[in-house]
Order: sequence, then C-alpha cells, then structure tokens
Amino acid sequence: MIRTLRTLALVFAALAVGAYLWHGLTYEPGSAWEPSYLGWLNGFLALPIIALTLVIMTFAFTASGIVTALTGNNTGEFRDAPLGLGTVKSFGHTGVTLNDQPQVRIDFSVEGADGKIFDATAKTIVPLTELALLTPGVVLPVRYRPDRPGIVQLDLSGDSAAAQRVMNESMIRKGFTTREKIDIAARGITAQAVVQSLTVPGEIRGGHSLVAVGLAVTRPDGSTFTTSSEKFLPPAAIGNVQVGRIVTAHYLPENEREVVLSIPVNA
Repeated sequence: MIRTLRTLALVFAALAVGAYLWHGLTYEPGSAWEPSYLGWLNGFLALPIIALTLVIMTFAFTASGIVTALTGNNTGEFRDAPLGLGTVKSFGHTGVTLNDQPQVRIDFSVEGADGKIFDATAKTIVPLTELALLTPGVVLPVRYRPDRPGIVQLDLSGDSAAAQRVMNESMIRKGFTTREKIDIAARGITAQAVVQSLTVPGEIRGGHSLVAVGLAVTRPDGSTFTTSSEKFLPPAAIGNVQVGRIVTAHYLPENEREVVLSIPVNA
C-alpha cells in the first residue's frame, strides 16, 4: 500500500511537470505585445508546485513509524511477518515529530523465531512519557521480514500470547527453562510467595545468573507451604528476588515441590 501511494504520487508529479514543460515550450504569444515569459509564468505553474507538495507529504506520511503511529497497526508488509525479540542497544531522535511526539530510531539486537541473531533498526513515534523505558537491555516484541532482516517494526498486534510463546522458545533454546516448567506456569495455580532465602550458586548462562530461592507460598485457602526454586535471571532482575520480596509463583496441587516464579522480562 505504501509503495503504491508513493508510486502514484511520483507518476502524478511526472505528468504535472511534463504538462508544465510542454505548455511552456509550445506556448505562442497571442499578440506582439504579449511577453514570451508568460508561457512559463501562468496557471500551469501551479502543477509542479502542487505535485512537489504532494510528493513531500506522501513520503512524509508514509515514512517508517509515521503510518504505524497514525493507524495503530503494523504496515501490510510487517502485519503477518514473523515475531521476534528485540533487545534495545541504543536509540536516538530522528528530528521528526508527530503531534509533538518524537520519532526515534531504535537499534536492536533481534532474536528471530528460528533463534538466529541479527542487528536491525526501527523507526517509531514514542510518547514523551515512554522515552525513559527505552533503555539498553529492554526486550520488546518486533516484527521482521526474513528477506530484509535489517528493518523491523515494533509489534502492534497486541497478541501477548504470541509474544509469550516466542519468549518461551527463546528461553528453552538458551537453557533458562524447560517445557515442563512452562507447562506449570501455564496450567498451575497462581499464588503469592515470600522470598525467605537467596543463594547464588555461581553458574552463569548467557549472561544470566542462576539463583536458588527459598519460598513460603500461600495457597488459595490461606495456608502456606515452603519450597525452593531455581531460576536464571539477568543481573538487573536479581533485586526482584531479594529476601522479603513478594513474588508471583505457579505450582500444580499434586506437586508443590516444583514451583515456577514469574519475573517480568524488563523488571
């Protein structure tokens, strides 16, 4: 759709400029007193002006990030594209604004659905109140095209289940979790637990540290039981499992020894 609009704008511009040139080159004064420059300075001059304005507006409003901001959806070429995980490396302003909201260029390290890692960029309009969230290390779901992996778009589908599936597969590939634990998180009872102890065995995997957490879990009926759980966490998330913190846990009633913690990705 974007390519079609841009093509139509360029075709119109070519026809408008061609009509103006044809009129100027073939113009013949109506009398000996009529200046020859009127062949160029007349109503036909509006054609290239209108065409230039139209081309600029079309390319501006179909620029990367502008269409998605205006429609709230990914563009057609990315709408059904594979979903990946983009880790923010850096970002900067492009100088473009829409309704006083800046457009930013975000540099990502993207992990595709097949596990391959590649660098990519995205341009998007970000509300001023959300700029502080774009810190290096933040993970965001992105849409990418395998045939053009250098350009991505932030996923605007709102399909959190699909994003969670991609995250789960990524964590399994990296050895951070297992399918059994993911099944517990999906089917198990959701409960609150208090961290009673925290030890760090020293194992590091993919920049994540293994932590062993002692928990006091509260059942739905108000009773409690104690257990422990191991989890690989990035350094920034260790603070979420300090002693005394309340965390979200999942467990199956028939096996209270196996408890899975839910820690936000960008905690």
